[in-house]
Amino acid sequence: MKAPTALVVCLILGVAFLTTQTISGQTGDPRLGTWKLNLAKSKFTGIAPREQTRVYEDRGGGIVFYTQTTTTATGATTVTLVLFKLDGKEYPQLPRSAETTTTVAQKRIDAHTIEGTINADGNVTAGFTQVVSADGKTLTYTNKDAKGQPTGTVQVFDKQSGTP
Repeated sequence: MKAPTALVVCLILGVAFLTTQTISGQTGDPRLGTWKLNLAKSKFTGIAPREQTRVYEDRGGGIVFYTQTTTTATGATTVTLVLFKLDGKEYPQLPRSAETTTTVAQKRIDAHTIEGTINADGNVTAGFTQVVSADGKTLTYTNKDAKGQPTGTVQVFDKQSGTP
């Protein structure tokens, strides 16, 4: 890992640790909890991963800590970490062993919908819409291109029992 990326990771994890010491405030993020990719219900325009788990944790004060663990079709595992608020501002995405850091900006559209953009070097490179079903059991992630148009990849996740 490059030194600047290591510094950013340490800073984010430090902030995450400190925020767990505060009184937890509701983020209003409908995605809180653990979600597993349902390959049978998902649609991919490229090669589908073998599996993926997303964990959204409330860290208080409107801060959410997101961990995504993906096992690719070839068996390689990647982990991405993001500490963010739903305020439309850019926050660094930190894939382990990455040479560069991208940012993600997310905002709430309504009680069940989050929209976001992924940015590199100040330019939007992709987007997404995430919708949590009314019963809170399904998360649908629709990938978008840099212009905000759907790419055809739609990932469907099932909420894991015992999570908020």
